[in-house]
Amino acid sequence: MNIQKSFEKDNAKLYLVATPIGNLGDITFRALDTLKKVDYIACEDTRVTIKLLNYYEIKKPMISYHEHNKYEAGINLINKIIEGNNIALVSDAGTPCISDPGYEMVRLAIENNIDVVPIPGASAVISALISSGLAPQPFTFFGFLEHKKQSKRNQLKELKFHPYTMVFYESPHRFKETIALMSEIFEERSCAIVREISKRYEEVYRGLINDVSSYYDEIRGEIVIIVEANTHPQHPDNSLLEMGVIEHVNYYMETGLSKNDAIKKVAVERKVAKRDVYNVYHQQN
Repeated sequence: MNIQKSFEKDNAKLYLVATPIGNLGDITFRALDTLKKVDYIACEDTRVTIKLLNYYEIKKPMISYHEHNKYEAGINLINKIIEGNNIALVSDAGTPCISDPGYEMVRLAIENNIDVVPIPGASAVISALISSGLAPQPFTFFGFLEHKKQSKRNQLKELKFHPYTMVFYESPHRFKETIALMSEIFEERSCAIVREISKRYEEVYRGLINDVSSYYDEIRGEIVIIVEANTHPQHPDNSLLEMGVIEHVNYYMETGLSKNDAIKKVAVERKVAKRDVYNVYHQQN
């Protein structure tokens, strides 16, 4: 158990500071105040963060913290906090840890009994969701999908019957492939494509996912895809139920599921306990 009383003690802390996702005005007074008061700013790309700091005339030493150095840099940052230095962690845009480095840093801080204080602000996930016109709750955020086409197809197949609104990030060069797969798997489903949030060329497409590719010849910028929840109950394919249990599990493993996930899925479809499927499968393997 870990109970944090963020402001009971005047000890050094790790601040997770949300930064603008486009318009430099999308930053809070509290975020600016925090950036001015901390001893160091840990950032994904110093070249990006320096533009924000210069705009608001903030002069603080920066420490690079990104996907490729997060373990070594994380230990260095933790040691600085233990020595009494307050540190702000920022990403290039938006809220740290959301499809950006930061989660591991938070875990390290917690393990070292360091208070982790969120400084709320801009988030592309929430901004896109509330402007989409699709049900904002419940929703599930998946971040970026797998890069390889077959892995992505398997991932989307698993989400075909997902009962909540789905939110994804995507890059321009993978957008067409992703939309083609979504059209194939999700079929006549409403969606929204939100790009360049809070920037000069902000745009929101609202319509059927099958029609997206006919609208976008090419696409640029930061992209958020929001897809309507499945509204039809999932009915397992009867041909799968006619298989033996082992064959049924192997079928799902061949689509890319892990053995454990395949066993869980088979148990749900056959309306039996997961333990029973596990026992049958392992008696023969």
